[in-house]
Amino acid sequence: MEKTNQQYDQIISICRNIFLKKMKDYGTAWRILRPISVTDQIYIKAHRIRSIEEKGVSKVDEGIGSEFIGIANYAIMGLIQLELGTTNSELPNEKTLAFYDSYFANAKSLMQAKNHDYGEAWRNMRISSYTDLILMKLKRTKQIEDSKGETLISEGIDANYYDIINYAVFALIKIEFENTN
Repeated sequence: MEKTNQQYDQIISICRNIFLKKMKDYGTAWRILRPISVTDQIYIKAHRIRSIEEKGVSKVDEGIGSEFIGIANYAIMGLIQLELGTTNSELPNEKTLAFYDSYFANAKSLMQAKNHDYGEAWRNMRISSYTDLILMKLKRTKQIEDSKGETLISEGIDANYYDIINYAVFALIKIEFENTN
């Protein structure tokens, strides 16, 4: 479990670094996105990953790793949007990073609890399975969004975003540290 925690922290650092650089380039322009648009952005990235996995080749010179980073970062943006709502106003960088760090810490805590119960079964999964699980979580999220957030028994949109973050991190750990499919 210690190895997983260290690798997870390294992936957080990679994702956070990309998030910071993009925030310096674009500010928090994403604050204008409604949560449904964030979900669709994540879908586009996950769909591209699946397309590359199925075709075995990419015509755009970006691998799937950058897409998994984008998925994790967009899911955190989605959590922020769920909490704060949509606005045309920029969010100060310090406050944005505080939200970012808090949500990633929550995702890590969830991973640790589930990892305890499941005994690191994720390490024996293929990256393509994480892609499929992310796409399934997105389909569920879209259904919840279409139902105005109401569910009978299921977890909400935020729980799906947290799972999506963790599946993306697992894929990135395998890409960065195991170099396996």
